[in-house]
Amino acid sequence: MAEVDPKPNRFRDLMLDDEPGFEEVLACVFGIQDHEVRTYLTLLDHPERTVQELADTLDRDRSNVNRSLSTLREKGLAARERRLLDGGGHVYQYTATPMPAARKLMHETLDEWADYVHERIDEFGADD
Repeated sequence: MAEVDPKPNRFRDLMLDDEPGFEEVLACVFGIQDHEVRTYLTLLDHPERTVQELADTLDRDRSNVNRSLSTLREKGLAARERRLLDGGGHVYQYTATPMPAARKLMHETLDEWADYVHERIDEFGADD
């Protein structure tokens, strides 16, 4: 299961927004940065892309894209697959977790975090 690390300000902003968008909810629930959200959305539109292809599409440095992809993989929002090249060698291609599965993962992650917060609340004043 993905580890939840929502940023306090993001969570507060999300609570105050009458109609938060997918990007805001995704960033808050998974504690990821805006550039990681952008990478995820780009992968949704352009599956099976290499780091270089994503870097070109996103107009970002390869090392930054690679870090974003690592974070997305850790959170369960992207997968990596090795593809053999005709001339020898291999390349990794990345694909975003499909939206239905991402929504389910968002629910599960948020539920885990809420359970944790409820446990913490129950501990407050328990020694009194």
